[in-house]
Amino acid sequence: MTKPPGNLPPPPADIVIEAASAILFRDGLVLLVERGRGALSGLWSAPGGRCLEGETAASAARREVLEETGIDAEIIGALCVHEIAVAAPPTDTSDAAHGEARALAVQRFRIIVHYGRAGPGDPIPASDAANARFFEVADIEQLAVTPGLAAFVIEAGLRLDAMGEYRPMPRR
Repeated sequence: MTKPPGNLPPPPADIVIEAASAILFRDGLVLLVERGRGALSGLWSAPGGRCLEGETAASAARREVLEETGIDAEIIGALCVHEIAVAAPPTDTSDAAHGEARALAVQRFRIIVHYGRAGPGDPIPASDAANARFFEVADIEQLAVTPGLAAFVIEAGLRLDAMGEYRPMPRR
C-alpha cells in the first residue's frame, strides 16, 4: 500500500453497503422522504436504507419505510439494482487533517429498489428523514431529488399500471 503524503492516514477502504428502498403509491400519489442527514441531506428520495444482517432486501425496504414514515408498505416486486457512491462522512472532526483525509473516502451503496403500495395514514418523518409526504408524479421534476429517482418512479408507475393498480389522481 502506498503511504499518503505527509502525516495523513490512508482513507478507509471502499466497501459496498447493501441497501433497499421502495417506490410506493397510494391513490396515484408517490411517497417520498427528504433526507435529513449525510451526503444526500436535503434531497427527496424513496424511503430506504441499509439491509441488516440476514434481512432480505424486501424486508429491509418495508422496515425502512415504516421507520422513516410510519407507513406500512406492501412490496409488490423488485424494480432494479441501483448503485451510487457518495462521500463518506469524516469520522473524526477534531483533527482537520484526519477529517480532510477521510472526506476523500467514498461509500458505495448497492440499492435494491422495490415498488408497491403505501398503507393508510399520514406519513410522519422519523429516523433520518427530515420530511415525508405524498407527491403527484408530475411534481417530482420541481424537487431536488436523489440520482435516478424520477426514472424509478415512472417505471414503478408503469409496472403498477400494467397490473391495473396505478390510478393517478387528476391535477388540482
